[in-house]
Amino acid sequence: MTTGTTKRRNRGGVPRALASSLAATTKSIFGKRGFADGAILRDWAMIAGEHLAAHSQPEKIAYSKGVDSGSLHLRIDSGAMATEMQHLQPLLIERINGYFGFKAIDRVKIIQGPLPARDIKQAWSPRALEAKEESGLAESLMDIDDDDLRKALQTLGRAVIGRSGD
Repeated sequence: MTTGTTKRRNRGGVPRALASSLAATTKSIFGKRGFADGAILRDWAMIAGEHLAAHSQPEKIAYSKGVDSGSLHLRIDSGAMATEMQHLQPLLIERINGYFGFKAIDRVKIIQGPLPARDIKQAWSPRALEAKEESGLAESLMDIDDDDLRKALQTLGRAVIGRSGD
């Protein structure tokens, strides 16, 4: 027989950001390739620079026993870029280690071959506003004295209104 009080069990806890759940899920996958959390993959363009990132992709980081730093296996899509990368290797190692804040990489092993296809997103631009929408926006901003602020808000307003009509 039960007493009159029942405890409600909170199964899910508080809501969490999806990114925190994904980090736990992907940790084992990235770990098999030597990427602790995938940060080097996610931020590769920022670490390596746009030009190098467009022609390369980290494959894995291999660690030898008893050594704290590893070898980055880097796939590069052209022979010319591979040659350039040999000259840029010390700079790239410095940038990677600076990104992580410790000596994570001590050398780069270049693998030449095609890169996987990447999704290229088209740049979004808002539709042109109708005359009524444009005048309504201008009217709502006419009390703002600061020209720079008014122009910034007008650009933002055009983007919001132009997007909502799709």
